[in-house]
Amino acid sequence: MDFGTSNSTVAWFDGRDLHLVPLEGASPILPSAIHLNREFVPLTGSDAVRQYVEENRGRLVQLVAEEIGEEGMALGELGRSGGRGDPAGLRRVVYGPLVDKGQMGRLFQELKRLLGDRSTERLMVFQRAYRVVALITPILERMRLAVEQSAAQRVARVHVGRPVNFEGNDARRNELAVSRLAEAAENAGFRQLSFFEEPVAATLSYVWRAGPQATGTALTVDFGGGTLDLSVIRYAGTRFEVLSTAGTGLGGNRIDQMIYTQLLFPQLGEGETWTRYLDGRVLEGAFPFQEYETGLLNWQSTYLLNQNATKSKVVERIAQGGPAAVKFERLRDLISYNYSYNCFQAIRKAKAELSQVEETVLDIPEINLSIPFTRAMLDRILEPALETLRQLIDEVLAAAGVKQEDISLVIRTGGSSEIVAVRRLLDELFPGKVTAHDPFTSVASGLAIASYYDIQR
Repeated sequence: MDFGTSNSTVAWFDGRDLHLVPLEGASPILPSAIHLNREFVPLTGSDAVRQYVEENRGRLVQLVAEEIGEEGMALGELGRSGGRGDPAGLRRVVYGPLVDKGQMGRLFQELKRLLGDRSTERLMVFQRAYRVVALITPILERMRLAVEQSAAQRVARVHVGRPVNFEGNDARRNELAVSRLAEAAENAGFRQLSFFEEPVAATLSYVWRAGPQATGTALTVDFGGGTLDLSVIRYAGTRFEVLSTAGTGLGGNRIDQMIYTQLLFPQLGEGETWTRYLDGRVLEGAFPFQEYETGLLNWQSTYLLNQNATKSKVVERIAQGGPAAVKFERLRDLISYNYSYNCFQAIRKAKAELSQVEETVLDIPEINLSIPFTRAMLDRILEPALETLRQLIDEVLAAAGVKQEDISLVIRTGGSSEIVAVRRLLDELFPGKVTAHDPFTSVASGLAIASYYDIQR
């Protein structure tokens, strides 16, 4: 079972054939998302995302202070007649934090990123505090039911994928994350859990496919939606020795945000000026675009920008006219109709196209925006990520005690490994040694093989 930051997969192995389990129709790939409505009924996968996007499209957010109680004060305490217990005492309503009364449901994605964060134990779902473990459990339960239906029997043993390093700054984040993920898996009905590093699992599935005659030393680069994980493994048939592993919290989702920042922000008003009138003075300065950045980059919370306190500034800037007004009209429409999800969908589509062509168009008709997008532009945006990859390769080779030329095979897997700049870097470092391997299912396949043979890490 590969519970991923963006997507999840599960497979089983019978000693001869690998079986990828259908999770969404015929697809083995399930978005790692959960939606809860006000009755706390869960939806998972693509249905969760669709439900959330539709119920927030065009919805004006009105945050109001929730009344949580009242407190009393006797008139005598104000120096007036009466004393404690005086029925004529004053009553004062006590208000809690601002809440979105019109919100119909909550969506949670990328929960894997929170597993190693000790400060995030619970998340609020309306008036109920949900443990992170409880939010993950329905997703894993859906996977268990699907694999049991596929195999026509109960699951006895499951190997669960884990990144080399979970996200977070806590020194013990890996231990915490594994314990939380184990609890969620057990709550979902899985038994006899074993955890296995994801790049090691991807290597195992490749070696199994290569056959018993295959030998060498492999560097595996697993570049997924949330993390970048590497391993160096010496193998001979199905026997292998893990020499080193390394990993960091860099994935395709972060790359999408980098593209959004570089290409879309300037078309939505970043860097533009505006004029304000204060106490009879005319003030001209930069529009406070930073107030919108977090909401735009996290599409699950973009709807919160659709309230008078934030949107009024955009409307005011549009009224001032000038060539930049069209940018703020886009920003207004994006906020008003919750189009940030559409923006990210367009970014992912264009990014994928640039793995095949030199130039495409980042097309977002909902906000009347088309941006020419070239592979060279993407390469420039990716420079920090590529430097991180290069440093991680040096780190994992040094920890393994092997040199670059000692690597006989480079296995690249994960959706982000398909990016041309990533492929080019690996080909430059290891000419003639790089092979692509099942970008979205290699980890689950390797986990299934490890489970069948009860290989432990």
